[in-house]
Amino acid sequence: MNKDQDRERARELTEELHYHNFRYYIKDDPVISDAEYDRMLRELQELEEEFPELRTPDSPTQRVGAPPLDAFETVTHRQQMLSLANAFDVEEIRGFDERVKRGLETEEDVEYVCEPKLDGLAVELVYEDGVFVQGSTRGDGTTGEDITQNLRTIPYIPLKLRNDQLDLPPLLEVRGEVYMEEEDFEHLNEQRLEAGEQPFANPRNCAAGSLRQLDPNVTAGRNLKIYCYERGVIEGKSFGSHWEFLETIPKWGFRTNPLARRCSSIEEAIEFYEGLESRRNDLGYEIDGIVIKVNDYALRDELGVRSRSPRWAVAGKFKAQQEVTVIEDIEASVGRTGAVTPVAHLKPVNIGGVTVSRATLHNQDEIDRKDVRIGDTVVAQRAGDVIPEVVKVILEKRPENTEPYHLPEECPVCGGHVAKVEDEAIHRCQNISCPAQVKGHLKHFASKAAMDIDGLGVKLVEQLFDEEFIQDPADLYHLAKDDLVELERMAEKSAQNLLDAIDASRETTLARFLYALGIRNVGEHLARVLEREFGSLDALRTASLDELESVNEVGPIVAESIYNFFDEEQNRELIRKLLDANIAIETPEAEASDDTFADKTIVFTGAMEHFTRSDAKKLAERLGGRATSSVSGNTDFVVAGENAGSKLDKAQEIGVTVLTEQEFIDMLPEECRP
Repeated sequence: MNKDQDRERARELTEELHYHNFRYYIKDDPVISDAEYDRMLRELQELEEEFPELRTPDSPTQRVGAPPLDAFETVTHRQQMLSLANAFDVEEIRGFDERVKRGLETEEDVEYVCEPKLDGLAVELVYEDGVFVQGSTRGDGTTGEDITQNLRTIPYIPLKLRNDQLDLPPLLEVRGEVYMEEEDFEHLNEQRLEAGEQPFANPRNCAAGSLRQLDPNVTAGRNLKIYCYERGVIEGKSFGSHWEFLETIPKWGFRTNPLARRCSSIEEAIEFYEGLESRRNDLGYEIDGIVIKVNDYALRDELGVRSRSPRWAVAGKFKAQQEVTVIEDIEASVGRTGAVTPVAHLKPVNIGGVTVSRATLHNQDEIDRKDVRIGDTVVAQRAGDVIPEVVKVILEKRPENTEPYHLPEECPVCGGHVAKVEDEAIHRCQNISCPAQVKGHLKHFASKAAMDIDGLGVKLVEQLFDEEFIQDPADLYHLAKDDLVELERMAEKSAQNLLDAIDASRETTLARFLYALGIRNVGEHLARVLEREFGSLDALRTASLDELESVNEVGPIVAESIYNFFDEEQNRELIRKLLDANIAIETPEAEASDDTFADKTIVFTGAMEHFTRSDAKKLAERLGGRATSSVSGNTDFVVAGENAGSKLDKAQEIGVTVLTEQEFIDMLPEECRP
């Protein structure tokens, strides 16, 4: 090809790749394979390497990062990026509405737009003639940091706007919030821990830190996302309302939050506020409230702004998931794997409507990093069902003569040696006969997701162990009724019910049995993966490291955990004792190992008629799928039963395929249908 042909081919590839980025990242509806996209991108990269003058600022190849910077330049915003006044409850939200009506001299209802208030980092994107030319942080509202190169690496930010439906303004400024989804955050922290690096405290800090990297290649690897929520300066295009703006910019290639709602009154806005707070922990990303804005731009102009915040908007904050309290003591708690975990005893504090008096400190490294001490005033956090944790120490309030805390060298339960495991952040009791480990293992073995021994609760396990009726899980299958009735609060009928439950647990699946054994790093999902791949206990326990590592979702660390477990004579002896107790492990049906749902992510919600949700998840995973609990852009199907709630709403809002229970059944192989 000659130079003109190369230039034309580069232009064609650039346009096509922009289109496919739009279909993939914004519409969530790709029309080509990943392999075809990669081929086109490689071709463009090769052309630009041979002819550097063909490389344009909006080229899709610029997503991969740029040379590290020495420092960030500053940017002065054309229009100040104001902060928002806060309203902390329903009455304060109504107070905002009253102030708006007074400012407008009206008693009529005012139309608002409500959007989730993401807990990320606010940025401004500037486009000239449809090309992304600059991006910056909010900074002090007047001046921010120039993070253009880092923002270019986020595929959800268009480098060139689409103009096939609407003319593009010569100058367009759009504000948005860069954030990280919780699943990506957890995965990144796992990687950092494995690499011996400190984990991030929360997704917001991670997103902010990622955008402030002087090396854009680091930012490129963080899987950041953005929702755009407000305009800056716009030349050559006018909007009458905020809702019109939100409906327009996706046509140019921007992402807006699908949960945004236009409300005809403040009472509708309050309904949105209360509804979103009830499901804030199901979204897959962190929010700390909603933003309520006057919709009509003319009314906004009439209301005006204060020195730091607009009069036409307010942040309706949710109940705090963080509060300040004091650490009264630190206790070392021993779990079933021998992990010795520091637990803070807190001065009781109400967080999100729940009284919290204990919080995890995770491990010694985390204590050292945060420098947590007895007597410290700290910020404690609770989010959803997550165990409360200490986020940070308020050093200014530290009492005199406090001392750094160190985990004990002797196990607080058995007196055995406590040591830090190589390549882990965890300290463990080295005595495998430690009562805390044995009790924890017994509780885990009997749990619902494992052998499902109904009636064998925590206190009963401890009683049986302390009275020396059981020392390992196999002993459960040799309990006698006469033994049980001697226990405190154990009547003859209760004893018989427990024995019946133990007897019923003898018939189980390979996945349940593997999970019950408590193999390190093998949870419910991975146990089903191993069941599907190996089919029998004998095949799994004789598998080599290479065979284990070849299984999808099993990495080197997990493979070594499994291999070492079956290589340990004590564990082999326990399995022999269990099998001698007539444990019957069901072999998975060959037909159920097909790939009906291969590489598909499925969420089940609502009440099912023919399955429990748990059984439906297991069936989907036996057929190659992955069942998750939250709906996101990565979800392929949502199976909705009766009274499906927020997960169904979110699926419909973001365009995920929704199936009825019958439609799900129709997709199943004949032999798997109820």
